[in-house]
Amino acid sequence: MLVELILLVVILLLIHQRWTKRDIYKLGEQLNSGIRTFPLIGHIHIFIGDNVRLMKAFQVVGLDALKKENGLSSLWFGNYLYTIVADPEAADTILKNISEKDDIVRLASDFIGNGSIFAPVPIWRPRRKVLIPMFSMKNLKYFSTIFASESQILVEELGKTVGNGAIPVFKYISAYTMDSIAQTSMAYKMHAQRNSDHFFLKGFDMGLNSVVERICQPWLHSDTIYKNLPRYSTLMKHKKLLWDFMLELIRNKRKELEETNMTQHQHENSSDTVHKTFLESLIKLSGGDDGYTDDEIVEELLVIMVADTDTSAVAASFVTLLLSRYPEIQEKVFEELQEVFGDSDRLTTFEDLPRLKYLEAVIRETQRLYTTSPIVTRKVDKELLLPCGIKLVPGTGIMINIWALHRNPRYWGDDADQFRPERFLNLDLKHPAAFMPFSYGPRNCVGYQYAMISMKTMLSTLLRRYKILPATKPNSNAEFPPLRLKFDLMMKDADGFQICIEPRSKRA
Repeated sequence: MLVELILLVVILLLIHQRWTKRDIYKLGEQLNSGIRTFPLIGHIHIFIGDNVRLMKAFQVVGLDALKKENGLSSLWFGNYLYTIVADPEAADTILKNISEKDDIVRLASDFIGNGSIFAPVPIWRPRRKVLIPMFSMKNLKYFSTIFASESQILVEELGKTVGNGAIPVFKYISAYTMDSIAQTSMAYKMHAQRNSDHFFLKGFDMGLNSVVERICQPWLHSDTIYKNLPRYSTLMKHKKLLWDFMLELIRNKRKELEETNMTQHQHENSSDTVHKTFLESLIKLSGGDDGYTDDEIVEELLVIMVADTDTSAVAASFVTLLLSRYPEIQEKVFEELQEVFGDSDRLTTFEDLPRLKYLEAVIRETQRLYTTSPIVTRKVDKELLLPCGIKLVPGTGIMINIWALHRNPRYWGDDADQFRPERFLNLDLKHPAAFMPFSYGPRNCVGYQYAMISMKTMLSTLLRRYKILPATKPNSNAEFPPLRLKFDLMMKDADGFQICIEPRSKRA
């Protein structure tokens, strides 16, 4: 009798849930995933495993959407429904009308706080207005001199590895991006390229790894569970070290600015003034009812560091990996560099960058095939009618699958899976949202030009000095196996971005 009563209660609860969420279930039926679901867990089974399995799951659901005429599919994460999007028209409508990110991004807040990339809309909107002037062309031109100097250190450090076989190039490039962002954001010389044991580097990496670990393991999503685990206490210790360090930098910089009469607690004409670092700009805008607190400055600096350090380093590492596999494309890049620099080892300047058109095409094609952020999420907070006629409903999530969207043959042709940089030399996009390596719409990345300038400066320096060779040999058909990918907050090469380098000889 007791068992029958329990079964009856369960059945009634399921019926009640089905009725109260009838609009959500109707949407799920319309989207009609081709991937098998199971009661209670939905599609969670395809996500269980390591980071390689996780990336494969994103690829599977993306390809499922690509098979549909409307480029849409569904993903049930337990009883929570995501609309999977691999169509630019649908993505355009969504990203222009829905700005609230999905709740899963809150998992990063324990480490980063409410930095603008991850922040709820009420926090993000005013902070974005503050960040935009910091990426002015005047500031970017100044930053390019830092990129050039740090690039020289990079090639010197890489030179120490010549003759030692394969190297994990991401390790070296991420140290370059960390040194660059530390100077441009805080005027702090971290010397990460010379000192990989810096406590900030270790704490920063540990924090990011903790975020990835939690995202990849659904049972850690609960604050009640996660915050009672030893790993949470360890994360908080590392976070305190980073925050104390950055708060001290803020106090020192504030004192320095006050002593030189540079601090201004007003917002007028802030976009007309050149500030050498993001920190100076944020301090200028601190204080008062609408200004930044010191903790909020730390949040913004951290999110800028996360966005640049991993995003630029991963993208540039993929470029080197692909150039090692396509020597004819690498030679075209080198020929362009010869036209601009000759045999000179001089620093790359801001004025050189517009002339490096083929290098930029290579970077963009790499970003198309191996975009660092393969998914963008949103939370549906209002009904939204998509161009195909499907209506999204509140209480559901959205997953823009950029990995699949960038491979949509209706917009990129039958060779969408091929690495062909020439397509970006005279690109005529059928839809602006068909290419979104830095996201799209109001919440796109404000630092996309910063990232491109950093990558072009570094790669132009690296490729003038060294020839990049593959770490593995192709098969008997002169083909390389597909890259193994993993999802590690960003999409990365699961085999560690292994390449070989050899010095280039001067031309006579």
